[in-house]
Amino acid sequence: MVELSISDGVAEVVLNAPQKLNSLDEQALADVSKAYDDAASAGVRALLLRGEGRAFCAGRDISAVDPANDDAYGFLGDLVTPLLKKMAAFPAPTFAAAHGACLGVGLGLLVATDVVYVADNAKIGSPFANLGATLDSGGHWLFTERLGAHRTLDLIYTADLMSGSEAVAAGLFSRVFPANDLLETTRATVARVATGATGAFRASKDLVAQIRDQRLGLWDSVEDENKAQGVLCGTRDYAEGFAAFKEKRRPRFNG
Repeated sequence: MVELSISDGVAEVVLNAPQKLNSLDEQALADVSKAYDDAASAGVRALLLRGEGRAFCAGRDISAVDPANDDAYGFLGDLVTPLLKKMAAFPAPTFAAAHGACLGVGLGLLVATDVVYVADNAKIGSPFANLGATLDSGGHWLFTERLGAHRTLDLIYTADLMSGSEAVAAGLFSRVFPANDLLETTRATVARVATGATGAFRASKDLVAQIRDQRLGLWDSVEDENKAQGVLCGTRDYAEGFAAFKEKRRPRFNG
């Protein structure tokens, strides 16, 4: 479930499926997209994205995915990437308050957000080593750009997760706060920004996006991730990884 509220020029988009750590299926992605459309149509001057429960977003909801028939390229290319581009192009400053698991597509939502504040208990990294899949949704771009190749591949190969404090210290996101203070602090900042010079902020947002894409090419990297995931979803290790996840056991990969 995705909820949208608008007050005093601020939109708040809430991922509200805490029982599944706000993981996203096709309908949830469509609901997030609509929330951003509705917020843009309302002419809000700032937007806050957050998650209810123990996590911001644990990624794609794979509970009903049959790996033998999964079209990972279609899911990412037709659903996830257009949403991330829409989020990145939102016509006002966007903020995220992220806590707990921020993984996979959930990490991608943060990549597509202007300013990300994280809780000290956030969990950020690439869990895909346990699924026979690869990091997607802009994760390769974010990690390589901010952490360098060695640390990026270390996180991918080991599936180790960084805390929110570690992620901010490494330059992944903007600021870290105690989990109990995160939402209140972020809301106060968003409310202040919403009273600022929105047109000037939009100009800076566009300039930063141009610099970002010229340096490495975020969307080219995302497309390359989509293609790689499309190939991997046809492998035996991919099927084994999904089966192990659903059966809550350690995967037995054969390479």
